[in-house]
Amino acid sequence: MTTNKTEVFEKLHIRGNPLILFNVWDAGSAAAVAECGARAIATGSWSVAAAYGFADGENLPLALALENLERIVKSVELPVTLDFEGGYATDDHRLGENVKKVIAAGAVGINFEDRIVRGEGLYSIGEQAKRIETIRETAEKAGVSLFINSRTDIFLKNYADYDETHLDEAIARAEAYARAGASGFFAPGLRRPEYIEKLAARAPLPLNIMVLPDAPPNEELAALGVARISYGPAPYRQMIESLKNAARAAFSGLNAEG
Repeated sequence: MTTNKTEVFEKLHIRGNPLILFNVWDAGSAAAVAECGARAIATGSWSVAAAYGFADGENLPLALALENLERIVKSVELPVTLDFEGGYATDDHRLGENVKKVIAAGAVGINFEDRIVRGEGLYSIGEQAKRIETIRETAEKAGVSLFINSRTDIFLKNYADYDETHLDEAIARAEAYARAGASGFFAPGLRRPEYIEKLAARAPLPLNIMVLPDAPPNEELAALGVARISYGPAPYRQMIESLKNAARAAFSGLNAEG
């Protein structure tokens, strides 16, 4: 079943007709999103961590992240992809072992970022390519065509002032990650339409863009050649604001002074 879901998930990535991923954080949110027409389910590390009372950045214990993943997989019939952050590992052996656990939990794909978690900056292109190779080799040994959505944090790191130099590095990273076995390329923080179009055209992998207040709308992203659109922590934040508003309304009633 997992293999079939993996194939389905991969085929959903179409340039110009992007897969929409409204990110979830637990089994309940996954089931709700699935009922609304989702074609696949994606977790968001920030949202999952926040829901359990942790800060983002692999502060949520891996065991808890995997237990949450298993519950999500069991709650829906759709393919599920995990925001794996940096793989909870700095060495290849531990990374491979953690990937085995993710596959066993039922994920058909992962987001895997080049930011050095709990460190400074990004892994070099060569270092991150080697890490992606480890993931691909581990998945192949398990008999799974895991969808590795290779994420670069170049544009988040230079959020306010990225330029053509950063775009060129992103393209170089996409090319190297593709050679290493990546399936997709995720560039959160990239918002300029002309850069998105260039990256979508020149990257050898289907491009994933994250929804942001000043990013192009989904229809424009599709026209620019994007193959996957993620909502990141926005759904969780919207849910929390809705909960707060409902709570304020409730507490403003009879027991407002109590």
